[in-house]
Amino acid sequence: MNRIDRLTAILVQLQSKRLITGQEIADRFDISIRTVYRDIRALEEAGVPIGAEAGKGYFIMDGYHLPPVMFTREEASAMLLSGKFLEKQSDKSLKTNFDNALLKVKAVLKFQEKDHIESLEEHVAVLSVQRPTHTDFPNNFLSEIQNAIVTKEVLKFDYYASYKDEFTTRQAEPSGLCHYGGHWHLIAYCRMRKDFRDFRVDRISKLRGQGEHFSKDRKADFHNFVKKMILGSPLEEVKLRFDKAVMRYIGEQKYYYGFVEEKPDKDSTICTFMTPDLGYFARWVLMFGSSVNVVSPNELKEAVYSLVEELHSHYR
Repeated sequence: MNRIDRLTAILVQLQSKRLITGQEIADRFDISIRTVYRDIRALEEAGVPIGAEAGKGYFIMDGYHLPPVMFTREEASAMLLSGKFLEKQSDKSLKTNFDNALLKVKAVLKFQEKDHIESLEEHVAVLSVQRPTHTDFPNNFLSEIQNAIVTKEVLKFDYYASYKDEFTTRQAEPSGLCHYGGHWHLIAYCRMRKDFRDFRVDRISKLRGQGEHFSKDRKADFHNFVKKMILGSPLEEVKLRFDKAVMRYIGEQKYYYGFVEEKPDKDSTICTFMTPDLGYFARWVLMFGSSVNVVSPNELKEAVYSLVEELHSHYR
């Protein structure tokens, strides 16, 4: 990137947040802090009113605005692809908001870029299993939840617990959103349970703001809760010996089962995993039949053997 383009990009970056640190600029453009200082000075000499807070960062004075920013073909294409994923991984409120934003992006593109995006849109598809809709779960709350997280507003909603097949009414102080297992999850302090809980957003019904705001900053609580979810369960090391012929079929599956490393060994490959649940892991091992051998632990061998006996008894 030449310097003129970088200066323009820095100016756009400065308008994206109230304060931007010199290190953020340096990291984005892979330049030194000294070069950042020179670029900021060049923008100031060009008449851009840039202020600075000692030890915090740079900002643009109130009242200064750039003309409307033009999107490049590549940037618009990236937004289009993001929108395709959003269609499958989000709720109705975010889809609507993103569609409106994408229309505004398309509106400022040059005719040639518009044709490019229109052509690309017809040749991109994200395939996913369509989940059945249920009138009890409108799945339309992500925008409201995002706003409540920022404004620290207490939320009230009915939550469906599948293991009990019942609804309970909760009041919660929203901490953050987390996406895993194909679903969005609201991490919040539940006033009924008096602790942090994980609520799957597509199981929430009748969500409404209470008009009440809490004062505590939940950012640290959110990150600690997510860390506990990931590392909270004790992990056990597993070693499997796969026939080399079957390794090609494992592909990226292994990363969903705690894959750590693999080592070639003659006509086989020894793979190491860390798993919190040997019973669940045993069912995956069973998929590969005689093409895999459990090296360790013995408890996993017993779990696989037990499943085989169960299947044999069932089909006999």
